[in-house]
Amino acid sequence: MSNGLFVFNGIDAITGGYLLPEMSAHSIAALARGEPPEPAYRELKYRYESGKFRTFGPVEGVDPGNLAEAGWGVIFAHDADPGVREALRPLLVHRQAQAGPRYREYWGADGYRPQESKPAFLARHKHGPGAPDPERVPYYLLLVGDPEAISYRFQYLLDVQFAVGRICFDAIDDYAHYASSVVSAETMMAPRPKKAAFFGVRNPGDQATQLSADELVAPLSAKMAQANADWEFVNEIGSGARKSRLADLLGGAGRPRLFFSACHGMGFAPGHPLQRSHQGALLCQDWSGPLQHRGAVGNDLYFAGDDIGDEADLSGMIAFFFACYGAGTPWLNDFSHQSLTHPQPIAPSPFVAKLPQRMLSLQKGGALAVIGHVERAWGCSFSWPGVGTHHQVFSAALQRLLDGMPVGHALEYFNTKYAELSTVLSSALEEARYAAEPDDLGLASLWTELNDARSYIVIGDPAVRFT
Repeated sequence: MSNGLFVFNGIDAITGGYLLPEMSAHSIAALARGEPPEPAYRELKYRYESGKFRTFGPVEGVDPGNLAEAGWGVIFAHDADPGVREALRPLLVHRQAQAGPRYREYWGADGYRPQESKPAFLARHKHGPGAPDPERVPYYLLLVGDPEAISYRFQYLLDVQFAVGRICFDAIDDYAHYASSVVSAETMMAPRPKKAAFFGVRNPGDQATQLSADELVAPLSAKMAQANADWEFVNEIGSGARKSRLADLLGGAGRPRLFFSACHGMGFAPGHPLQRSHQGALLCQDWSGPLQHRGAVGNDLYFAGDDIGDEADLSGMIAFFFACYGAGTPWLNDFSHQSLTHPQPIAPSPFVAKLPQRMLSLQKGGALAVIGHVERAWGCSFSWPGVGTHHQVFSAALQRLLDGMPVGHALEYFNTKYAELSTVLSSALEEARYAAEPDDLGLASLWTELNDARSYIVIGDPAVRFT
């Protein structure tokens, strides 16, 4: 938040303006008051209250770092292409050997059915609310397919309870490439050096990237470096965060094992010919900022999936993008609500961002996973009114990754935050109905934090880790 206004990330590639202008607390509070009650409120409340006493994960006594105890499963849409399943066979065989009796394939009649809710899916497989019981449903669950076949909403809510990831590619060969990359990284490939790169764009005259560079990337990198002396840390913040440098980090000789970035993500109008391929691309320091730049933003200023060549090798990498649409795009705008406007489509259909797809499907060696945001990213996710810089969730997740825990378990900090904020916001909205002077700033902060925490997802197998 800056000057009393909430600042959002994301640049419109066609106009060169912001995808969403700065908004006052009053405007956001109006959105929050129009939100219907969270349908999973009871489960979110249970999770929050349980989390007061321990880190949420599988049932007590189960080691989340051991697939033989935590279990691993894969969920296909009920009508998934058998060719996709066959392409993933090396990964499925590998995970079955690790998880043993706690391995599951949800395929065909057991797979995800159209419009099926999370409770309905779990009930079919004899699991209810509460901590995951790997004897019934594995803790680690990989969704296979696009968000039309298996919705983002299902993924969000399943991820509250389990450790969830998704893979979705345009070609069957890409599924095979990803499966090969994961198996190779875990069984054959010599570990890459322990190198982490933090990439923080700080565009001139742009409050959003100044905030993320100064209050997220810089302090987060410093904290990680202090706690992990056995890792090399490379910082590209401000002037060094250019597209040429990003090309080196995401495919060149400078590639790290851990990559973290914060910048604007590119956005395109529904149906634009570049929306599928470039939405969520990373806008670099090359952009001169909102005060100087005029007109469309060209590909020379941002880094997209097709900027990664066929010779690139990202094997063993886990990346984290703080950027609008960095992981994917939903069908409808989360900002629209019946109390204000009719929901507006963002895209003809929901889709996974091309950049993480490309990173995971490289034939020479794909990344293990990309953590990113569906919909727009929020500056207040790391800067809380009255508190200031507040990046503990980010640092806790990254530390868990550096400690060698699976990426799905590392992201549990965001899921616990989502559960907590949903519970707190529901109570705050109830109180606001009767308050003579509602706390607009408090409601706005809670609502934006809630949407932000919910929308972080794993693109990739949630059980991958640094070895």
